Amino acid sequence: MKIGLKWIVSFSIITLVAFGGLFWSPIVDFPNTGEFLSEDKIVGADVAWILAAAGLVLLMTPGLSFFYGGMVGRKNVISTMLQSFIALGVISILWVVVGFSLSFGDSLGFEINGVHYGLIGNPLSYPFFSRVGVLPHKMMASTIPFVLFALFQMKFAVITPALITGSFAERVRFISYLLFMVLFSIFIYTPLCHMVWHPEGLLNKYFGIKDFAGGTVVHMSAGFAALAGAMVVGSRKNPHHEPSNISYVLLGTGMLWFGWFGFNAGSALSANASAAMAFGTTTIASASAMMTWIFFDRINGRSVSALGACIGAVVGLVAITPGCGFVTIPESLFIGFAAAIVSNLMVNWKALKKIDDTLDVFACHGVGGIMGMILTAVFAHGENASLLHGGVEVFAHHMAALVLVSVFTFFGSLLLYKITDSIITLRVSEESENKGLDLSQHQEYFK
Repeated sequence: MKIGLKWIVSFSIITLVAFGGLFWSPIVDFPNTGEFLSEDKIVGADVAWILAAAGLVLLMTPGLSFFYGGMVGRKNVISTMLQSFIALGVISILWVVVGFSLSFGDSLGFEINGVHYGLIGNPLSYPFFSRVGVLPHKMMASTIPFVLFALFQMKFAVITPALITGSFAERVRFISYLLFMVLFSIFIYTPLCHMVWHPEGLLNKYFGIKDFAGGTVVHMSAGFAALAGAMVVGSRKNPHHEPSNISYVLLGTGMLWFGWFGFNAGSALSANASAAMAFGTTTIASASAMMTWIFFDRINGRSVSALGACIGAVVGLVAITPGCGFVTIPESLFIGFAAAIVSNLMVNWKALKKIDDTLDVFACHGVGGIMGMILTAVFAHGENASLLHGGVEVFAHHMAALVLVSVFTFFGSLLLYKITDSIITLRVSEESENKGLDLSQHQEYFK
């Protein structure tokens, strides 16, 4: 088998990173600078919960691989599952080297009337997790070790590019996808993460965006990147296929739902009341969306299917994510219901079907994230916290941010796909597509 230059370069990069870890300065904490608190501020219950939550969020990526893998044709099961699973390796390493610094490092941005607004983190703040140790961080994680906060956030960074893969499944080159994943994480995910979740971030500090667990940062960014990817890569030669294994989809949905408790309730970063409420709203919104989806399918002349039930459940999970800690359980019933109706309409919208988004990533994750952002701005509790609680300005800011995030993630991703394609062609050959990516890309078979 011929070994191309791209593989030699890839191996060289991982070699440099591995040896770089040996020679990089060790973890150093600076308790006297005011950035970190003393170790006695750590709360054991919070540590135990976030350790568990981080494990739950990690489980979501293998869950996603089963969810997507069961939906594609039999010739592309392994390749589709691997595209999700490989993010655990690529993004974890990228996060340690520079991703965490870009997301949560010292804010780089601009000032308005003497007030600083961050766009991205300083890449030299925590490279190779330097200064990421056992002491709590005063502003971002005051009751758990900073390293635990960094690892918890890493799991969100891992699953985001994995979500995108459903849009161009069955026709993308594996090595091209790896390159795009890195570019997306650096140039789309990390600045968005910084602007929403860093205390100095623009969307957080100026716009007051409420995104409890990633509706904007994770699902909207992945959804719009998926839409751009489907447009750039183009339609499959044979867009009609039978799902290979509905049992995999059911298994993947169960793993996602289970892991989502860590995703949402863990984002409280503490074993507290907000975590408990997020736990409750998460499961009820998903249940509501699942039932709404199958009943809505039936009244529109479609069968009640296991596939539909699974998609509905995931849409509910997506939609409740930004507001899970800000709304009540009765409100989560409506959020799941509304998101399921809108996403179902989008999945079956003929105009959108002309864009071959293989697994309807935009219609489910993108639209679900949009619905979640809007409904959070409508229902979030607290004085002037949302439209229903006197926060007209908050709602207006959310709508403005919705436009900004949509434009940034869609056109930014579009540019990154073009750059990737100019370096390594994105799409496999027609022969490879007909053969199936399992065999043509990986020399493996699904049995």
